[in-house]
Amino acid sequence: MEVPLTPMEFARRARRLYAQREAVVDEDTRFSYAQFFDRCDRWSAVLQGFGVQYGERVAYIAPNTHSHLEGYYAVPQIGAVIVPINYRLTPDDFAYIINHSGAKVVCAHSDYLDAVDGIRDQLPQVEQFVALEGSKPGWIDYETALLTSSPQFKQPHISETDLISINYTSGTTARPKGVMITHRNAYMNIMGTLAHHALHPQDRYLWTLPMFHANGWTFVWLVLARGASNICLRQVTPTAVFDLINRENITMFCAAPTVLIGIANAPAELREGVKGGVKLFTAGAPPAAATIERIEGELGWELTQVYGLTETAPFITICEPLPEHAALSPAQRAVIKARQGVELVSSGELLVVDEAGNEVPHDGQTLGEITVRGNVVMKGYFNDPEATAKAIRNGYFHSGDAAVVHPDGYVEIRDRIKDVIISGGENISSVEVEGVLLRHPAVLEVAIVGMPHERWGESPHAFVVLRPGAEASEADIKQFVRDNLAHFKTPQWVTFVDELPKTATGKVQKYVLRGGRAAITKQ
Repeated sequence: MEVPLTPMEFARRARRLYAQREAVVDEDTRFSYAQFFDRCDRWSAVLQGFGVQYGERVAYIAPNTHSHLEGYYAVPQIGAVIVPINYRLTPDDFAYIINHSGAKVVCAHSDYLDAVDGIRDQLPQVEQFVALEGSKPGWIDYETALLTSSPQFKQPHISETDLISINYTSGTTARPKGVMITHRNAYMNIMGTLAHHALHPQDRYLWTLPMFHANGWTFVWLVLARGASNICLRQVTPTAVFDLINRENITMFCAAPTVLIGIANAPAELREGVKGGVKLFTAGAPPAAATIERIEGELGWELTQVYGLTETAPFITICEPLPEHAALSPAQRAVIKARQGVELVSSGELLVVDEAGNEVPHDGQTLGEITVRGNVVMKGYFNDPEATAKAIRNGYFHSGDAAVVHPDGYVEIRDRIKDVIISGGENISSVEVEGVLLRHPAVLEVAIVGMPHERWGESPHAFVVLRPGAEASEADIKQFVRDNLAHFKTPQWVTFVDELPKTATGKVQKYVLRGGRAAITKQ
């Protein structure tokens, strides 16, 4: 017997087993599983009343709220497709994504009603505008519509190859691309994650990662699959994170790079007294070993690095600890934890290949591109066959990430392929230089990019954010690198900045730095 592989199957099980358990906490609002799924069913009925048909798209622009989370169940269980949009984008980006996806309904949090109203005349396909919170003329009130609806809706047959979401990548040099994730893609990512990282009904998950980002790394479905509790956090700050960890007895969260750095470098008074034993995933940019040492050594938490892309649903590797790692020193373990790790059991085959498509030797030195094939790889880019064909070649998805493979099989990203600096014929990993500089006592954040050089073709340029009250000179920064790495990897230039330009998920926008439009130089 075969049944479709879909996260909606996890929802079916959760309804039966966890009805009275706490499903969602959102500020002062608390819902049991029974209440949460009743709300999802009512919203499904409302959407069908709007005329949303099987396969049609519903867009969401919202922070981490219970109404946003409800969309990941209410929309897919009627066979429709959720389109979570990065709320930090511009109204012009909103218009492009809504139109490109063909969304029939737009659901927006109160913070974004004005922005959407400003582009309404550019959205001819949208039939209904729903205010998830707040009220405004021309907007349907979410709570009123939901609470006055019957929970009865028509449940269609869902195929595992149907789309569950379209997740738009953060456009850098071009328009965002719509990644088509199927029910099967999401299901396999969830099962693979749970095979390596156990969750239990007593766990309490804190939403620091934006739900819109690759469906919250599929934790929008994963947490409820195990009967755990979702604790929503609308605005992420170190103060709020530490407060909720203690007050709501948080056991796990996922941290984008900017959140991880903020936590690791939070004032001592915030870190003192915080509960230990918290588990967290980090991804998006390789964390420095020094950051890992602080998270695990000072806070007593357990950090696991995962790696993936929106196009891979998203996880394809996890830095899984081995028994022999226990005999290593904390510093040695941190170096290993800074690697991206090994394939998840369900993510498929991962190969690091050279330009000819041959697997690179497992020597920890030879750079290649990460490629992957398997059940988590996207169906393709929505309405963009050209981009799909460019990304998926010879049966493998090409990530664009440059990595090495160590003798133990652990993959370690050294850069985006486009970010590898070739200076005088030598390859320089910006990630490697950044990792060294993050051990400098005065450095809070750093980004290394290649800049044109008259003699060497290009050379490293360091953009450095100093810790509050700390001081360092350009000569100090250069000497620190020279003392720890080959001299040709030393930055030719150092610019001190107040902040680094980042995406909504905390990735440094190196193309901005290279373009000279970076952060504001300190005076």
